[in-house]
Amino acid sequence: MVGRTWTDVPMMSGAEMLIKALRDQGVEVIFGYPGGAVLPIYDALFQQNDIQHILVRQEGGAVHAAEGYARSTGKVGVVLVTSGPGATNAVTGLTDALMDSIPIVCLTGQVPTHLIGNDAFQEADTTGITRPCTKHNYLIKDVADLPRIVHEAFYVAQNGRPGPVVIDLPKDVVQAKSDSYVGPDEVKHRSYRPQTKADDAAIAEAVEMIAGAKRPIVYAGGGVINSGPRASELLTRFVRLLGVPCTNTLMGLGAYPGSDPQFIGMLGMHGTYEANLAMYNCDVMINVGARFDDRVTGRLDEFSPNSKKIHIDIDASSINKNVMVDLPIVGDAGSVLEDLLAAWKARDLQLDQKALKAWWAQIDEWRARDCLKYEQKDQIIKPQHAIKRLYELTREREPYITTEVGQHQMWAAQYFKFEKPNRWMTSGGLGTMGYGMPAALGVQRAHPDALVIDIAGEASILMNIQELSCIAQYNLPVKVFIVNNQWMGMVRQWQELLHGGRYSESYTASLPDFVKLAESFHAVGIRCEKADDLDDKIMEMIETPKPVIFDCLVSKDENCFPMIPSGAAHYEMLLGPEDKAGKPISEEGMVLV
Repeated sequence: MVGRTWTDVPMMSGAEMLIKALRDQGVEVIFGYPGGAVLPIYDALFQQNDIQHILVRQEGGAVHAAEGYARSTGKVGVVLVTSGPGATNAVTGLTDALMDSIPIVCLTGQVPTHLIGNDAFQEADTTGITRPCTKHNYLIKDVADLPRIVHEAFYVAQNGRPGPVVIDLPKDVVQAKSDSYVGPDEVKHRSYRPQTKADDAAIAEAVEMIAGAKRPIVYAGGGVINSGPRASELLTRFVRLLGVPCTNTLMGLGAYPGSDPQFIGMLGMHGTYEANLAMYNCDVMINVGARFDDRVTGRLDEFSPNSKKIHIDIDASSINKNVMVDLPIVGDAGSVLEDLLAAWKARDLQLDQKALKAWWAQIDEWRARDCLKYEQKDQIIKPQHAIKRLYELTREREPYITTEVGQHQMWAAQYFKFEKPNRWMTSGGLGTMGYGMPAALGVQRAHPDALVIDIAGEASILMNIQELSCIAQYNLPVKVFIVNNQWMGMVRQWQELLHGGRYSESYTASLPDFVKLAESFHAVGIRCEKADDLDDKIMEMIETPKPVIFDCLVSKDENCFPMIPSGAAHYEMLLGPEDKAGKPISEEGMVLV
């Protein structure tokens, strides 16, 4: 140790050094579940008061809770699980975090080093299992390496494209003693140096390309949110300066204000009519922090076929991975947007206003189709109406929204308007049922005075229903708004539209009484069956200072539209049950569905 003597640093166990390293990283909360291999760590946790531990009821819930915490704060979420099944239970959450670029450090227990490979009790090859579902992972074999690796893990998790990092901790390592502690400032990763600043020549080429556009569009994804609040502010300034339409991916909602007239809605499989047709017909596309996911692109050979494509991403491996682009720009979204704004102003550039006016006239014509229109006629609650009223009655409170996965998730994305980043937490890439409620408890822990609502389906909520016990234990006033149609709704929709109405195993025949279930977990249960009662009961839910399960019974056969069938093109949208997509072409070559 340079500049130190043995007496400068006290001897500490590996567990104690781990807690000190977490404290030095600014960690305030860990989501976890104990077991034999991590008991020395739990003993060290017991003997300090700086870091709170939240005891979840299953390790998968721990990772989702850490995801919600991370996504809503911009900080790294921390997970602590035991060896074997503790680690394997965390795999789904780790894969979810990898797909959606969520910074997580997951500490996994491991059998002592001399037993690794011997099929010892509760042993699993955690580093092998998690290699494909993490950004990086470590197996620590020497206690002297522990502090450095912890600090490296935090650096890797939150720099570049964020993601989950696993640190596998054999029991003998966390029990061993050492005086080799180093702080975060003393650790520098040897090789990982993500490029955050874009090349000046690429910035100059980008503004020239944009200036020549007749039908431009900005397509922003979760990378804008991951870059931090300033990136969203810069995106808004950039879009407004240009006067162009902006669309968001599912993960990018809130990166641009949802109520702004230049926002044309989410795009993709359940995106708006105007967003999808604008994407198809644009001549210059500016992709900021999105990865050209298949749910956005649809049929690749018909994805925005006549456009020049600019792709801004901090992850060079995401560029030209799914869609070949004309101008790649590697860099942090916020940094690149700042440079684009400066270059645009410095060169005093302006778009062709006549062409832009015609482009907006066409978009307004598409908007006039009102693709999200529905009719709430009688007392049977339409799911769209339930979510729209939830939005309208809560928007002044600036709620944090999590979701499970399915129809309710898409309706939430369609009918909620997010004005700020970090208010929308959903499982995008992996589509993990059971994500929403543990994510909500992580969000609520991060923002104890905020209104946090998990918009759920009655099938998806049962995936991690045990976390109601965790919510009760820590008195977290999470609201769970169940859109209950008694089906696995999205599965049923696909079976109806694509499989001849053969509803194979998609109906749930033995649902619990959610009101009684809530009460059994020390929460408040509310059921709503009539449209006339909806507003009053939503207000009752909001004003209840305890956890609430709201069972909203909705029409059973409603489908989520618009919908682009899997593998179809953007112009092949279905707008309703009887819709058959056509492809009329204008004289200018635009698709005018």
